Amino acid sequence: MLTRRRLIATAALAMPALLPRQALTQAWPNRPIRLIVPYPAGGGADAIARIVGAKLAEMWGGAQLVYENRGGAGGNLASELAARSQPDGYTLYLAGEFQSTNLHVYPKLSYDPVADFSPVSLVVQYPAVIAVPNSSPAKTLQEFVEFAKTKSLTFATPGHGTGPHLAGELFAQKAGIKLQHVPYRGAAPAIQDLIPGRVDSFFNNIAAVVPFMKDQQVRGLAVTTAKRTPAMPDLPTFAESGLKDFDVSGWYAFYVPAKTPDDIVKKMHADTVTALADPSVKSKLEGLGLFVVGSTPQELGAFLKAEIDKWGPVIRDAGIKVRE
Repeated sequence: MLTRRRLIATAALAMPALLPRQALTQAWPNRPIRLIVPYPAGGGADAIARIVGAKLAEMWGGAQLVYENRGGAGGNLASELAARSQPDGYTLYLAGEFQSTNLHVYPKLSYDPVADFSPVSLVVQYPAVIAVPNSSPAKTLQEFVEFAKTKSLTFATPGHGTGPHLAGELFAQKAGIKLQHVPYRGAAPAIQDLIPGRVDSFFNNIAAVVPFMKDQQVRGLAVTTAKRTPAMPDLPTFAESGLKDFDVSGWYAFYVPAKTPDDIVKKMHADTVTALADPSVKSKLEGLGLFVVGSTPQELGAFLKAEIDKWGPVIRDAGIKVRE
């Protein structure tokens, strides 16, 4: 017979099993959350992280977000750091398209881009842009192609195997020109070399370059997506500039370390979607030339696998490899 005393005792024994999950959701976050950014401060990824991060911190009761900029190795340093972090809900990672390409580009990775992460939400997609110094004789993409046929030119990118690197290589192949790749650790140092003409061109996420184009410190020639960007509507696409069917877009998405509690992942996802729908956040992101998304974790998981399958043959056929 189940007496009142035995019922109380049984309930008491069950409480420890029930409390952790409930307490975890209710108490989170109760300490600073680290947001890992794969490029240095001042670049496009950093701007995206801080715009969205500020809104999330507000939604999380004023929780402190600590931005950790870990540039280098085409995003691998940041991915490895995120993959090796504790899955306790206090590490958020803004990964880029290199999450789908580095396993094809690098001979060996110290992490698994799928198994070591739990998807949260696709944040933005964006065009890359090719920009040149104001001193360049090229005023259009076609003029740049013609210029490149007369001398050896360089193209800077934020790193080996990144989306802008692949876009630049694909451009050179389709245009029938040879360009020397100059990788940097993020956009900020590359732009500082582009302005005075120490490199001949720069392929990058348009977000980091828009302010410099608007201030006329550098000259944009074209965007890599099939459609023009509202942030720079007068900037033509590669297809409009003579490279038919050229269409390459980059992206950033939130991930957490694998095995992060589902309740926290669900809350991070719901709050990210809400933050991206905020008029102020959306306006700031679109002002950088970005297309705001906000997907489910399942959609992001399927998207990543599709991107991995898409880029594998392209990278292999182009012979793009990083020798470490």
